[in-house]
Amino acid sequence: MALTLKKKSDSSVSEVPPWHPDIRIVSSLPDTKVVRTAFFVNGGFALVAAVLLIWFSVDEWKLHEVNKEIDDWQHQIDQNQKQSAEAVHTYKDFKLEQAKTDEVADFMASRPVLSNIILRLGAVTPKKIALDSLDFRETGLSIRATVKGAPDRSSGDVTAYEKQLKADKVLSLLFASVDAQNVTKNTQTGRLMFEILCTYKKPEAKKS
Repeated sequence: MALTLKKKSDSSVSEVPPWHPDIRIVSSLPDTKVVRTAFFVNGGFALVAAVLLIWFSVDEWKLHEVNKEIDDWQHQIDQNQKQSAEAVHTYKDFKLEQAKTDEVADFMASRPVLSNIILRLGAVTPKKIALDSLDFRETGLSIRATVKGAPDRSSGDVTAYEKQLKADKVLSLLFASVDAQNVTKNTQTGRLMFEILCTYKKPEAKKS
């Protein structure tokens, strides 16, 4: 009968204790790898630092561009603000001048027709009053006249004529006031001379 040899299992070998104790300090042993672990660690930190540097640089560049754009816009605003202030000042001056022009235009448009005034005065003036001159001014009418008759009674005729002009239904619509003045005696004729100043009514203000 043949004898068979059995191979011992590996488990039996692993159970054999080492021939001497392991007194190595693994953490203090040099790194024998081809690419050391420190390279990857340092590379990772360097990569992170590079990314952060690029990120901050891009943000700083964007901030610089924004500030530059803000400065440009502010400069443009300052220029436009100066031009705007000058335009507003010019517009105010224009409005003042326009108001004056409109007032003069309204006044000229509101002035009555001179021929109508002359005809009306000729119709209402008593025969004892002789019209010497009519001076049409921008603000009114100056009537120079002479009273026919005795000087001692002429002053009453002047007052009556003044009241007549004030109460006239046509002339009262044209004149705001009628005042007799400069009543004097003509040394050559002995007659009483006087002046009546009739002031035009101001045009009514336009409603805005």
